Amino acid sequence: MSRDGHRAGEATRMAPGVALAVVAASTLLSMSVWFSASFVLPQLKREWGLSPGSGALLTVAVQLGFVVGAVSSAMSGLADRVANRLLMCGGALGAAVANLGVLLADGLWPAVALRLATGFFLAAVYPPALKETATWFRAGRGKALGVMIGALTVGSALPHAVNAAGGVDWHLVIAVTSLMGACGGALALALRSPGPYPFPRRRVTVGGALRSLRNRDVVLADLGYVGHMWELYAMWGTVASLLAGVPLVAESSRTDALASTFAFVCIGVGAIGCLVGGVLGDRWGRASAARICLVCSGGAALLLAAGVDAMPSGLVIAVCVFWGFWVVADSAQFSALVTERADPDYVGGALSLQLALGYSTTALTLWGVPVLVEHTSWRVALLVLAVGPAVGVAAMSRSIVRDRRAASA
Repeated sequence: MSRDGHRAGEATRMAPGVALAVVAASTLLSMSVWFSASFVLPQLKREWGLSPGSGALLTVAVQLGFVVGAVSSAMSGLADRVANRLLMCGGALGAAVANLGVLLADGLWPAVALRLATGFFLAAVYPPALKETATWFRAGRGKALGVMIGALTVGSALPHAVNAAGGVDWHLVIAVTSLMGACGGALALALRSPGPYPFPRRRVTVGGALRSLRNRDVVLADLGYVGHMWELYAMWGTVASLLAGVPLVAESSRTDALASTFAFVCIGVGAIGCLVGGVLGDRWGRASAARICLVCSGGAALLLAAGVDAMPSGLVIAVCVFWGFWVVADSAQFSALVTERADPDYVGGALSLQLALGYSTTALTLWGVPVLVEHTSWRVALLVLAVGPAVGVAAMSRSIVRDRRAASA
């Protein structure tokens, strides 16, 4: 490109803050179809006669579809060859169509297949959105990724807000979220070009993304992310049930609505946590910030395990809010670590693999925690959840040691 052409490109490029707002808004709208099953599951259970286990399949199916999509994207090299905005647009439109198809489903298994397809297409939205955000920021990258993931956290809390306010017909929810998803895909096209720090593109090579696993720093980031995800989605998915058993809530005449209200606060506060985690990461380093978050979230799970049956209701709720603040605060730091430590040629694939590993883990705990609660107790389930942060702390501690050795070399 000529010097004049380069200057023209710089002049027409949007401001980083505007780009971040576009990516965050596009991703939140696009990913809203992920949470649509949470909105409508109680109604579908009644209409289709689903058992609790069968209903959970509609949630787990999206997780598994996302894993398949992320692995396919990474192994094919698609994540590193196609412009992020085009991937986000195509993925969002595909997910919106699959989500809309639930309106035509006449039972569980067609709906499960459509939810699998929804997750598959969403794998073309979230990893490219992370990568696109990283191209706009070098200094402050952790905070920028935190803002984007914070937007998704608010989306995760919305089903509880709806349940607290009163039921909405499930057909309308599916239609509206599908429209939101399509709008999110269209909004992604507003990103005319990558940011000032783009990652290089390369020709597809089979298994090229797996080369990121030769980098020990990337492996440690992935291991930390797996520990983080072991806890995160299970906490989001079960905190309302946990709070429903608290005397203050259980003795209310509106137990479900009150539990959903508190759950919305517990999950939604994580959006602020993401911003705080990003600031800590930019100031103290990614691994150090992630370790702080993991210690706090794991400590909250252990505190609840030790005294959930004996603590006053107000204290249980307060600890759950604290837990929700820290449980997602470190999420952006693992993504930032990959964008900074992986070979630039394979960043898109490395992010896809990290997300695939993490979301595979969520399927285990989303199934396992309710089973443990039913057959044992919340104490046992919370202790099992605390294993994830412990693994993450170990990985981040090792990463910090490597960073210090590298700095002193």
